[in-house]
Amino acid sequence: MHAENPENFHIPPDVIKRHVNPSQYIELRIDSPRFSVHDDATEKCSCPSCNGELTKPILKHDHPASLVPLPKQDIPSRGWGEDFWVQVTEKSGDFFRGVVDNPLVETRLHGLKQGDEIIFNEDHILTVHDIHRQELVSGMDMADLKELAQWVGQIHHRG
Repeated sequence: MHAENPENFHIPPDVIKRHVNPSQYIELRIDSPRFSVHDDATEKCSCPSCNGELTKPILKHDHPASLVPLPKQDIPSRGWGEDFWVQVTEKSGDFFRGVVDNPLVETRLHGLKQGDEIIFNEDHILTVHDIHRQELVSGMDMADLKELAQWVGQIHHRG
């Protein structure tokens, strides 16, 4: 998906992933074992739940459920995958343990549900929740800040 739609994806650089700590919220994606979209749009979906007009729609949750009271979502589609928030509970090298913090639409397909504990690698992190940005940067030394600045510069050159 990153290669097909680079303007929609800015995977965080390693320097940010290295500074993720327990209690922070990160976003992951789980792919669905099958692909089908709304009955009336077999090729593409442009509804807000599918995150724009993509040929492989991604169901998205804007915030962790424990941060923002979320209304029950009525999503009629089954997409290519689902982005969801996890609260990190433990970090060990490149691996994390965390708890799923969204009611997932695709639970029937992939078996993962809110409250499940999962283990994942830092390479799986799509983003860190906005509330942690200042905390992440303030924990960086000069070398890390330089690495972050170079990454930000690369994004602006592509745009």
